[in-house]
Amino acid sequence: MQTKLYGQTGFRASILGFGAMRLPGDDGKTDPERSAPLVRRGLDLGINYIDTAHGYGKGNNEVAVGYAIQGYDRSKLFLVTKIPVGSEEDAQGSTWRRKLDLSLERLGTTIDMILFHGLRWNVYETLLTRPNMALEAARKAQAEGLVRYVGFSSHDSAENITKLVETGEFAGMLVQYNYLDRHTEPAIARAAARGMGVSIMGPVAGGRLALPQGTLVDTEGALEVKTPEVALRFVWNNPAVTVACSGMNTMEQVEENAAAASRLDSLDDQERAAVHALMEKNQKLADLYCTGCEYCMPCPNNVNIAENFRYMNWFRVWGMEDQAREAYARLGKDGNWVPWVGGGIIHGLKADACTECGECLSKCPQDIPIPDQLKDVADTLGQPV
Repeated sequence: MQTKLYGQTGFRASILGFGAMRLPGDDGKTDPERSAPLVRRGLDLGINYIDTAHGYGKGNNEVAVGYAIQGYDRSKLFLVTKIPVGSEEDAQGSTWRRKLDLSLERLGTTIDMILFHGLRWNVYETLLTRPNMALEAARKAQAEGLVRYVGFSSHDSAENITKLVETGEFAGMLVQYNYLDRHTEPAIARAAARGMGVSIMGPVAGGRLALPQGTLVDTEGALEVKTPEVALRFVWNNPAVTVACSGMNTMEQVEENAAAASRLDSLDDQERAAVHALMEKNQKLADLYCTGCEYCMPCPNNVNIAENFRYMNWFRVWGMEDQAREAYARLGKDGNWVPWVGGGIIHGLKADACTECGECLSKCPQDIPIPDQLKDVADTLGQPV
């Protein structure tokens, strides 16, 4: 497993981070017993950077991570969790500290880096910097030895993320970056130049860049790789990136991603050209770009928004018209087995169940006009195979 220094912390982090958000469970609640073998296999393969959050898995994700790391040398792990500060109430120092104490209890250990979850520049400027707010509370927790470093995650614009970097307040950051969405590149470069650790979420665009089949990178002597590996290698080839966090929920994903992170070779010129060709192909997703973060979920009408968009991408970008329509037809209240989620069962309804209530719109960090796009999905994929 390749490693890189995480900013100025002195810690050598595995270039593959274990994104815990997608660990298996039922009804959105992470199951520690089913999750632990996946995390432990990752650790045994050399992953030492684990990313979770206070709200993941209905609060049980941190419990699962804490349970999974029991028995491992704590000094060799870099444990990251996140606490939201997006509202006036959440940004209050007392509120933030209560959530921190609960996170510490769930994890059963101290935290290497605490991130302000989904931080935007206007929240930092108008809320966090005031007396008795979360930034002050985080510094106090540092002084008490409960957290070692303070950072942020963000879906803000590259310009605003750069402003957060320039404050000098943070040791690291977690931002989105992949070969479909490169808008954060300037902020990533600036953070690295200032000595911050840079972690990436969505390196495979939340699964949107994944196909249910292998993709050959067409160069002489090249390996046959799956699209997720190509996507990860693209991220790792940015020298400013420290860690790419992958949301893994099957043993196969853990094994394959760890193998990719252990390869010593960089993309050669021909492979890089092949990746750029894939990038150009994926630009067709510009008007239907869903990272699969599932922040829009749950839908009050039980529409599986992300899964509907996945099939539309198959149809529109990869020309898999029959497969997309067949997969769409199987969505329904009884659930549908697929190979890319833990437990194998996808729940939720087809796009035609959308009532255009608009509840999802304010939740989407990509500002996708979700109801309009779902109508397009229903019209396109609802046709007979």
